[in-house]
Amino acid sequence: MLEFLLPFVLLVLLLLALSILWRINTRKYISSDTVASAYDAWTQDKLLERLWGEHIHLGFYPSGSENINFRQAKVQLVHELVNWSGLDQLPKGSRILDVGCGIGGSSRILAKYYGFNVTGITISPAQVKRAKELTPSGLNCNFQVMDALDLKFADGSFDAVWSVEAGAHMNDKNKFADEMLRTLRPGGYLTLADWNSRDLRAYPPSFIEKLVIKQLLEQWVHPNFISIKEFSDMLRSNKNSAGRVYSENWNSYTNPSWYDSIFEGIRRPSAILSLGPLAIVKSIREIPTILLMNWAFRRGLMEFGVYKCRG
Repeated sequence: MLEFLLPFVLLVLLLLALSILWRINTRKYISSDTVASAYDAWTQDKLLERLWGEHIHLGFYPSGSENINFRQAKVQLVHELVNWSGLDQLPKGSRILDVGCGIGGSSRILAKYYGFNVTGITISPAQVKRAKELTPSGLNCNFQVMDALDLKFADGSFDAVWSVEAGAHMNDKNKFADEMLRTLRPGGYLTLADWNSRDLRAYPPSFIEKLVIKQLLEQWVHPNFISIKEFSDMLRSNKNSAGRVYSENWNSYTNPSWYDSIFEGIRRPSAILSLGPLAIVKSIREIPTILLMNWAFRRGLMEFGVYKCRG
C-alpha cells in the first residue's frame, strides 16, 4: 500500500512546492532594473534559448494553423510584420533601430534578409553579450545596453524603428512612444508588436479577470497593460507621427504559440535535461503563467497588437 501511495505523495509534494515557489518567487515590476535582472537571469541560464531558439517572442501561424514548426513560426512573425508594415519598401542600407532586441534574433533577420543596418538595444547586459556572440561577423548589426525610455540617439537618427513585445515592460507608455518617434526620421517607418489588454475602461474586467491580470503582471515584470486603442491614440497624438497610425489584433495568428511553447519542452527534453535538475524546476515553474496567458489571449482579455505609422 505504501509503495502505491509513495509516487502520489511525492507528486503532490512536488506540485505544492512548485505552487509555493510560483507565489513567492514572483517577478514584480519595481523599476527598469528588475526588468534587466529578469532578462539577465533568463539569458544566463540558457533555458529559453535552448527551448525556443533565438526568438523569445510569439510566432505567426497562417490562418491560425498549428501545423508549423514553432521556431519557424517565430521567424515567420518577423517577415509578416515587415511585409504588413511596409518596411520591405526601404532600400538596403537603411538604418533600423530594434528596441528591446533580446538576443538579436529579429535584428539578424532584418540585416540578413533585407540588407538593413541594424542597431539593437536592450536593458539587459547579458542579452547584449549573447546577441554579440550569436551574430556572425560581417552582418550589419550592433548591440548596446540602453533604456528604451531614454534613447541616446539624436532626433531623426533612423529610417525605421522596430519593436516586438517590449512595450509591456515600459512603465511609461507615452514616453516609450515619444522616444521611438523622436529618433525616427520624417517619413520613416515605425513597426511595433506588443501584448495589450482589451479596453478595460470600456469593458471592465470581472473578478477572475482581475486576478489573472495581476498574475500576468507580477510573474513577468510587467508594470501595466494598455489596450491597442490606447497605444494607437498615444502614437496618433504624437507630434512626430503626423496622425498616420494603423493597428490590428493578431490574436488569431499568434495564439497557437502558447501551447507550442509548452510542447517544445516535450519535443526537446534534452534541451532541459542537459542544463541539470534545476532547469526542470524552472521550466515547470513557467507553465502556470503560460497557461494563464493562453487563457487570457484566447478569451480576448489580452490582445496581440501590431502597429505601423510613418514619421
